[in-house]
Amino acid sequence: MRVIGLAVVLALSFILVPLAAEAQPATKVWRIGYLTPAEFPPAPLIEALHQLGYVDGQTAKLEIRAAKNDLMRLPELAADLVRRQVDIIVAGSPPAIIAAKQQTSTIPIVMAAWGGEGLVESGVVGSFRRPGGNVTGMYMFAAELDAKRLEFLLEAVPRGRNISVLNPGPGWSLAHLRAVAETRGLQLVLSDIPGPDGYRPVFAAMSKAKIDAVLVPSFPRFYFEHLLIIEAAAQQRIPAVYEWGEIARAGGLLAYGPVLADILRRSAIYVDKILKGAKPGDLPVEQPTKFELVINLRTAKALGLTIPQSLLVRADEVIQ
Repeated sequence: MRVIGLAVVLALSFILVPLAAEAQPATKVWRIGYLTPAEFPPAPLIEALHQLGYVDGQTAKLEIRAAKNDLMRLPELAADLVRRQVDIIVAGSPPAIIAAKQQTSTIPIVMAAWGGEGLVESGVVGSFRRPGGNVTGMYMFAAELDAKRLEFLLEAVPRGRNISVLNPGPGWSLAHLRAVAETRGLQLVLSDIPGPDGYRPVFAAMSKAKIDAVLVPSFPRFYFEHLLIIEAAAQQRIPAVYEWGEIARAGGLLAYGPVLADILRRSAIYVDKILKGAKPGDLPVEQPTKFELVINLRTAKALGLTIPQSLLVRADEVIQ
């Protein structure tokens, strides 16, 4: 992905750029942990920290722990950050946030970002306005936006009635999607994907079952494996909708959701406030303000779809 090369450049500039005037005193080097299921550095976070005056080796040290899409490794990676006594942990995705929360109740944790429901119910924060404890950060409306994504998918595939939903696993709710399905007369089919090699056979089975379209919910695994999903969907000529605009740019039909780079940049602001003395429990949980609808007309043409003009005019980006 393009973000990998950018991340390397930013990581180097993070080391080499001179100390900004407003940065913390050189005698204090903040240890910033970043816990993620992903495999690449968080380029927008690194850039934003740099702009806020944090210089690697001078005023900050970024400790990245990436599970490489093996969510079972997150607890041990979180424990390693705690053992190293980092000053703050930025955790990307609910599994990483929960893993960090289970390892420490004292080190501040910045969510980047919580994607599912149950943020308060799970005890991660006390409330959105006043989180309490050691966790705050970004909430993405993931479950609510899945319903909006389904609406966009139905506009692109107006005759769609049988919709498959990839199953993220236990604890995930279909409530918002079922509400749309009931009003639109849809049949929702939950599809389990046993592993990375499971997309091809599952999508082949969808084709035989006359599935009209697929909704890919907000879930870390589906983001990291999106190229496999795009390939399987293309092979079976099944339209699919995704969360992140980057997935539509990579060949997915359409995507709608927050701008990932903006979420990471705003996470850096939380880091800065906390390292300057703010208590995470006093910083309200924020919600995204930037969203994007990206439509890939090349993919639509390959699928034999004509995207209605009423949908195209609302797109933030149309890939010709």
